[in-house]
Amino acid sequence: MSYLKKIEYEIILKDSFWVIRSCPKCGRKTHYKNTKKFCVNANGNKLDIWLIYQCEECKHTLNLAIYERKKAFSVPKEEYQRFLDNNEQLAEMYGKNMQLFLKNKAIIDFDRLNYDFVKLHESMESSDFGEQIEVTISNPYRLKIRPEKQIAEALGLSRSQVKSLLEKGEVE
Repeated sequence: MSYLKKIEYEIILKDSFWVIRSCPKCGRKTHYKNTKKFCVNANGNKLDIWLIYQCEECKHTLNLAIYERKKAFSVPKEEYQRFLDNNEQLAEMYGKNMQLFLKNKAIIDFDRLNYDFVKLHESMESSDFGEQIEVTISNPYRLKIRPEKQIAEALGLSRSQVKSLLEKGEVE
């Protein structure tokens, strides 16, 4: 009897994105990491809130704007308190938010990503087309990872094995 095995994975980031940026103190491009701290500035009824990144070599800081010139009442009170408390989970959440980096024109170092695959669902169905595996990988962070590399890492195979399976039509 033939079967179709469906496996669903999701890519999760273990750490925040790293930023590549020219450091004025080092005099060259370096890596900046998330300090998991915020800078909150109030001017009248306007708020500015930044996520602080730091050069890993000289500790020069880079502020990524989360809110700029926002009316104080437009930021939810509990979130505002979490900014003031330098809540690490909130800093991690913003450190993994692709839109924040695009908005700040920050260059993400995709080579330093620390991610993992989480199996969401696995099912087996009978099939008329022989034995096949259908792998679905959700990439909510829109990471730049080649599809065959994603499948290889998720299934624990080499990339050449995955290419062979794709060519034979055993993996879709």
